[in-house]
Amino acid sequence: MSYRNKTYVAFASEDIKCYRLMEAWRDNDHIDFDFHDAHDLAAALDTSQPDTIRRRLRERLNNTKQVVLLGSAVCRSKAARASSFIHYEVETVLQLDLPVVVANLDGDRTVDQNFIPQAFLDKAHYTVSVSFQPTIIKYALDNYAEEYAGSNKTGPHQYPASVYANLGL
Repeated sequence: MSYRNKTYVAFASEDIKCYRLMEAWRDNDHIDFDFHDAHDLAAALDTSQPDTIRRRLRERLNNTKQVVLLGSAVCRSKAARASSFIHYEVETVLQLDLPVVVANLDGDRTVDQNFIPQAFLDKAHYTVSVSFQPTIIKYALDNYAEEYAGSNKTGPHQYPASVYANLGL
């Protein structure tokens, strides 16, 4: 197995602007937010065949220690379609048993099952839902993967309001 040290950000193509915002947070010296982006690896070109893209996605996920899913109704809907790449990503995450932070794009701090792909719910995959803000996403990335590895929790979870308060949110 390869050394896993990257964060994979999964999203529906309609939500790419939010992924780009995460990259901007990471690159901004005035925002305390960083992640080692698995998307920097083995770029798949837009002109690639679907099988080639799936192979590249698998390579990226194999080098991933955790996943941030940009949670939206569009993402959930597309993840239900076997022909979509987000569906493939979700299925691969389940196969590799990776921890998933669901960043709710509507800013909600709670579990919103309308944003979580049904496959995660069906498998009772232990996820943590957070608002789409750099401070709480960073907190989850710094703490959740380690907790996930030693946990027997199942299903979707959220941080209590006290975590947000302690982070000044």
